[in-house]
Amino acid sequence: MSTNYKCFSHRECEFYPCHKNADPDHFNCLFCYCPLYLLGTECGGTYKILAGGVKDCSDCLFPHQPENYDKVVQKLKQKIFKPFDKK
Repeated sequence: MSTNYKCFSHRECEFYPCHKNADPDHFNCLFCYCPLYLLGTECGGTYKILAGGVKDCSDCLFPHQPENYDKVVQKLKQKIFKPFDKK
């Protein structure tokens, strides 16, 4: 079974790649707006908290590494969808 749905690169985007330390040949745009951001300090990525409490993820490549697709989905299942399980 193909896993092409797990990764794509939008090389024509004017911001590609959007992180200064990213490898353009190994960059996943699928999670362009990181779904883990709303998990705050439990996101699992590399971030800084700026003055005023703003979370800065500009150095984080976790959701943009193609091999992390399953980890991102698993974390979403645990932290967001688990509370809605009817078990």
